[in-house]
Amino acid sequence: MSGKDAVPDKKLRDLQRDDESLRQEAALVVAERKRLGLDGLVSGLQAVVINTEPQMQQAAVAELLRYSGLEFQSVFQDRNYRTCVLRVSGSPKFRSADFIVQSRLTGENPFLKINVAPKSRHLPDTRLETLVFETIDIEKYVSLQKSVGIKFLTKGILDYDYYYFIQTQPSPFTGNSLGFIQWKDMNKKDDYAPRAAERLDWHPEKPDLSHLKNIKWIDHAATRVKAQDRNRAILEFLRLTNYDFDFAIYVKSFNSITSVARLSSSDFAMVFTSGITPYVSDEVSGPTEKFIHNYGTRVHHIAFQTENIEDTYQALVDGDMRFLIELVGSPEEGLKQTFTEPSKNTLLVTEYIHRYGDFYGFFTKSNVTRLTAATGKQ
Repeated sequence: MSGKDAVPDKKLRDLQRDDESLRQEAALVVAERKRLGLDGLVSGLQAVVINTEPQMQQAAVAELLRYSGLEFQSVFQDRNYRTCVLRVSGSPKFRSADFIVQSRLTGENPFLKINVAPKSRHLPDTRLETLVFETIDIEKYVSLQKSVGIKFLTKGILDYDYYYFIQTQPSPFTGNSLGFIQWKDMNKKDDYAPRAAERLDWHPEKPDLSHLKNIKWIDHAATRVKAQDRNRAILEFLRLTNYDFDFAIYVKSFNSITSVARLSSSDFAMVFTSGITPYVSDEVSGPTEKFIHNYGTRVHHIAFQTENIEDTYQALVDGDMRFLIELVGSPEEGLKQTFTEPSKNTLLVTEYIHRYGDFYGFFTKSNVTRLTAATGKQ
């Protein structure tokens, strides 16, 4: 059976009608958030936490500095982690989330079982583990979520010098954890190092490359989830944040659905990509379900808003960045995008994306189709 024959028309129509059910369930989740008093407690993305193998952490940081607009902020070590903080400077309106690149030095890895898929087991501690959102009242948030059965990695809220923090247990649907942070002192906002942490004598250099200034804030992250878990993954994310389900694009030829959850048009978006039908085999099931079979459920790529994308893309190519696909899209279609090959240090694909003018949509079906096809090369 070919990929194009993998999804019968009737099944596709049934699933598209099922989006009406998903929208109804999402509306119920939003209503429940309001009823519980969760509305307004959680705002946008504060940070992403990428964990690497200890011996690959410096290479992962160097790679991010070389191929994005991220700049080095600090590095420190405590009993459990060695941590490097990276950040994109820019206007507050479009301030990018921080990148916290850490390596676990002691303690159990709660993501280990999820990480040991056929093509990821050689890096058992490597994944984008946690998406951290800011909250204005962490005690109220945790109390309300516990009252409806949400489980966290720690018994209580962790009290650091400049902030409070807690994170959920890894999701059975996405493999991701969601973290929640409340800053105590706004003058110390963005300082993640506890006072007792050791400041390390490691100062990775940012390459002096002019095109890196074109690569701005994190636009979205895309998590691969199993076909049978798609709705539950989206609804779980809505329950834990103030996000809403926006829309989905179906790509029948590659057995794939790309679903988007948004807080607002100018905030970080969360993307969920799943199969239309569950995994059968690499040949039949298409690149999305094939990726999950080989790497497990996880964040597949992070996307950076990119200015002067044609020149930036060419400069990245000239700088030895390898891509799964050339730029796709056009100003007439409203956007251009591309995917890199996955990083050997983080397993993450990087997307560079530019939306032109007053383009209202988030994606186009033609771009999603071509990008989905390109991920089959992994």
